[in-house]
Amino acid sequence: MDIIKALQQELNIGRSQVEAAVKLIDEGNTIPFIARYRKEQTGALNDEVLRNLDERLRYLRNLEEKKEQVLSTIRDQGKLTPELEKQILEAATLVAVEDLYRPYRPKRRTRATIAQEKGLGPLADLIALQMTKEPLEKTAQAYVSDEKGVSDAAEAIAGAGDILAERISDEAKYRTYIRNVTMNQGTIQSAAKDEKTESVYEMYYNYEESLKRTAGHRILALNRGEKEKILTVKISAPEEDIIRYLEKQVIVRDNPYTTPVLKAVAEDSYKRLIAPAIEREIRSQLTEAAEDGAVKVFGKNLQQLLMQPPITGKVVLGWDPAFRTGCKLAVVDATGKVLDTVVIYPTAPQNKVSEAKEILKKLIRRYNISLISVGNGTASRESEQVIVELLKEIPEKVQYVIVNEAGASVYSASKLATEEFPNFDVGQRSAASIARRLQDPLAELVKIDPKSIGVGQYQHDMNQKHLGEALQGVVEDCVNKVGVDLNTASAPLLEYVSGISKALAKNIVAYREENGAFRSRNQLLKVAKLGPKAYEQCAGFMRIQGGSNPLDGTSVHPESYEAAEKLLKKLGCKPEEIGAGGLKGIGKKIHDYKSLAQELGIGELTLKDIVNELEKPARDPRDEMPKPILRTDVMDMKDLTPGMVLKGTVRNVIDFGAFVDIGVHQDGLVHISQMSDRRIKHPMEVVSVGDIVEVKVLSVDAAKKRIALTMKV
Repeated sequence: MDIIKALQQELNIGRSQVEAAVKLIDEGNTIPFIARYRKEQTGALNDEVLRNLDERLRYLRNLEEKKEQVLSTIRDQGKLTPELEKQILEAATLVAVEDLYRPYRPKRRTRATIAQEKGLGPLADLIALQMTKEPLEKTAQAYVSDEKGVSDAAEAIAGAGDILAERISDEAKYRTYIRNVTMNQGTIQSAAKDEKTESVYEMYYNYEESLKRTAGHRILALNRGEKEKILTVKISAPEEDIIRYLEKQVIVRDNPYTTPVLKAVAEDSYKRLIAPAIEREIRSQLTEAAEDGAVKVFGKNLQQLLMQPPITGKVVLGWDPAFRTGCKLAVVDATGKVLDTVVIYPTAPQNKVSEAKEILKKLIRRYNISLISVGNGTASRESEQVIVELLKEIPEKVQYVIVNEAGASVYSASKLATEEFPNFDVGQRSAASIARRLQDPLAELVKIDPKSIGVGQYQHDMNQKHLGEALQGVVEDCVNKVGVDLNTASAPLLEYVSGISKALAKNIVAYREENGAFRSRNQLLKVAKLGPKAYEQCAGFMRIQGGSNPLDGTSVHPESYEAAEKLLKKLGCKPEEIGAGGLKGIGKKIHDYKSLAQELGIGELTLKDIVNELEKPARDPRDEMPKPILRTDVMDMKDLTPGMVLKGTVRNVIDFGAFVDIGVHQDGLVHISQMSDRRIKHPMEVVSVGDIVEVKVLSVDAAKKRIALTMKV
């Protein structure tokens, strides 16, 4: 297989782009580095395309490796024909290779192998050729043997049938046909094992849907219901049509002695051997496709969440709500430093509301708190009521935000949180995290396993390795798009920087603590075990503000410093001017980028990137994202009425819609059918996590805590 050609066709990009990307990946370059600093070579392929290319490259290389193993095994058996070799070499998937390999794979002991041991192979051949001119019982008599364990002719015929059934099952052409027919004409069915009146699986109690139309989220729901022993799930195929097909393949002529046996063999082969295997394969295939779709949705949601704009320059009060154990508070300054922590008890059973308000008033005055970040967990509703009452009683202008606290408890009990806050209990750590994830979502959320952040669907039912790798890639892309401040970034944030491992991240922090702030990017080469390759990969994503070289505060890579300095000189600018808000308008002074790039010895795309960076150094792509909705008042679910129009924040996007926070502590669902007047295939065509949208209330079910919304306002 020409892997480069296959990737070119799959990804719809140029051959030279594929060749360059593969070469760069093989040389050990990271995806963020290739996407940002090797645009000339790849024709400006973005990180999403590069990650898809990398994943498919690994799959196709594994496929070629598998082909070599299979060819070698069959060759060693002396059974490799030119036709079979050609089929294996042309196979486009691992499934196709496995189908071709099946007849030659070492088998466990089966009914067919036992029959072979009894010497019934020649009888099976006679039946398959349909050349017998006498009743089979008479022909089979020659194979009866007490010594071999064949007691009579019927047993001999049955054993020969087992051999033929397995041969049919092993035929790649038949399996391919049956798999395709089942996928195109079959259905997936489910039923309740023990019907209950109230269950999240109620819609699947008596359910049937065409396999080719079943949505990924329904496959994952069926899988979970089956795993929890609430549902039985099976695939129904056009059984009669498939058996007739097999009969036509194996009955080459009408022979009254062999035709009835071959018909029975075809049916047995399908029902006993092929159908269960094909059902497993299709279920696995559907699950894999559903998981791939869910991983993409999860990844997109995670990206949008991580890229939420930071709220800078504010002292934030983090509020981790609770009942019995009290609400934990942490005051965090504008740099993320925890100034104070306290526990208050405004909720049941203590209900010390007045005492809590007095403590809050003192904290707000003492630390000039202007924003309260409240976790959306247990007792969040009651905490919000207290906050709203408080804001009406004080002269200071303070606002609050309800923050999704998913993962805060995971972080607060982690080894990392213990190292960061050794003297805090888990509640205090959680409150600090809730405050910081409002100040800088990216820097705080990288400390939490992406799977615990709560913006996916059925994430715990998926292949955890695949999910983990995909989400790690999303976090890596986000961190490198934003860049990190080398002198303030934590080790968990640094380890997502291109080329930086967990060990190197700790070494960078250790060097910084021992030697003080970095003054230049070159100092990274003095960090233990950080060599030239790691430096090449990471340097452009590290920022140093107020260092010895103003270019260190930009995303211009050190390998391009010489060209950047020549450019500045040519334009009559000084490097020192970069730090004073950028060199606005310098791009207009350049009339011929191509000639100038050649003169500077760099690519045209690199030159444009340098100019953009000099005009607006270290620009934060998160600034373009919608800001969180800050609140000063509270609404309740009972305040909602159909027809009411509200603004809300998209909290999660799934295959069948999006959940929107409209400020009532219960996210409303906008079903995919209510998102747009045009037909859409997926909600992500319309919304992303973090979007601020206008919605209208369709219905409210307080008992079930369900709110139906529409965006067709």
